[in-house]
Amino acid sequence: MCMYNNPVISGYYPDPSICRVGQNYYLVTSSNEYFPGIPIFHSRDLVHWRQVGHCLTRASQLPLHQCASSQGIFAPTIRYHDGIFYVITTNISAGGNFYVYADDPAGEWSDPVWIDHQGIDPSLFFSPDGRTYVSATGQPTGIYLFEIDLKTGQRRTETRCIWKGTGGRFPEASHLYYLNNSYYLMIAEGGTEYGHMVTVARSASPWGPFEPCPYNPILTHRDRGFHPIQGTGHADLIEADDGECWLVCLAFRPHGGNFHHLGRETFLAPVSWAADGWPVVNHHRGLELTMDTPTLPPHPWSTEAPRDDFDQTTLQLSWNFLRNPHAQDWSLTARPGWLRLYGSPLTLDDQDSPAFIGRRQRHFSCRARALLDFTPQNEGEEAGLTILANEKHHYEIALTLIDGVRSVIVRRRIGDLVAIVASQATGDGPIVLEIQADAEMYTFVYTQPGQAPRMLATGATRYLSSEVAASFTGVYLGMYATGRGRVSSAPADFDWFDYCPQ
Repeated sequence: MCMYNNPVISGYYPDPSICRVGQNYYLVTSSNEYFPGIPIFHSRDLVHWRQVGHCLTRASQLPLHQCASSQGIFAPTIRYHDGIFYVITTNISAGGNFYVYADDPAGEWSDPVWIDHQGIDPSLFFSPDGRTYVSATGQPTGIYLFEIDLKTGQRRTETRCIWKGTGGRFPEASHLYYLNNSYYLMIAEGGTEYGHMVTVARSASPWGPFEPCPYNPILTHRDRGFHPIQGTGHADLIEADDGECWLVCLAFRPHGGNFHHLGRETFLAPVSWAADGWPVVNHHRGLELTMDTPTLPPHPWSTEAPRDDFDQTTLQLSWNFLRNPHAQDWSLTARPGWLRLYGSPLTLDDQDSPAFIGRRQRHFSCRARALLDFTPQNEGEEAGLTILANEKHHYEIALTLIDGVRSVIVRRRIGDLVAIVASQATGDGPIVLEIQADAEMYTFVYTQPGQAPRMLATGATRYLSSEVAASFTGVYLGMYATGRGRVSSAPADFDWFDYCPQ
């Protein structure tokens, strides 16, 4: 027996979908309003994952202009068929459902092939007889199926409701499989919240009728109050190269009275098969943070360096923009070895794309630090670090001008309440800004050359949680610059950025 830790991909990586090619596993997750879209991961053992790219790297694939927070890309599904990888998804903000394809998951993906269907959470199914089906949500509420031409995305059949679930609200996240001479349909019900669950049904035909599993839901924590893992659902099934079956799903880890701010994460559970042919998840025991189970031989990847020195001409894969970035807002070449941000009129309060580059907070306890060289010339010019849930819920530590004096500030925005809660005049020259995190609190620190670090203010994590911010996404740690209504006259240069789990 071996042990592994859940989540297997921590931080805001929801709606996982998985496929296998030989001994290699590939997994994608939702990305909502962030760009590039749909991160893709590679593993050799289902436990250790490393990001190898994004599926949507061009504005032509991923239009997000003024996309509302928590909208954008919902619930991708990845499948491998005849030497090609396919990822199908919904851009809820720009026209519906589409798929892209590539022969190398770490390379460039195709332009979108759009599908005429108004539901969400589409999934591709390649049947044994060579047909290609799409299952997705639809109205009236249920799971719908239709056949498509894989080259064009055009329908070949009418759309038919094949299952309405077991009675839980929001039947969604459907995946169809052909296993043991039967068609299995796995879905999520209950909403992607505390009542989330995984249910399954089977049929002799992809069109149904589908018989529900007598053990439904096969996975849920809806009645496990105070368990450290909640909201289990939106699962995808995979057969490993050794013949064992596994399930990846989303869940979240609440704290401090049922608040979660890291977002919905990717979890892993073993699947066995009952004598009557139904799947059983972890012996009906649900998920744990530490799983004691047989696993594939471990293939850990080298750990990511905590510091990004911005020495390359492209950003590391962990970085994202808010919506489609403006090319004139950032550069890795204007000052080699530094990330330069040019403050635009946009701020973090705008439903737009301010000069911002961020990465997911992936651990409750961590530290983010950056060396900033910035000399604001006018009132309103500002640059620094932020911890961001959305445009109405974020904290920042930044340099700005206050009555003509360069100062470091901490600002908190919680809904309509916005306040600079601390400020301190600083001298000229570079400064290190720092955000320290634990499960309950953020602490904001700055360090001037030759001086000891100084704590400036704190902010509770709960006010950036999904429960308070009404967000589907987890929080981001990032760098930003703004002119607050006009173009900033001074660039903001970041020499390095550290992200260190504690």
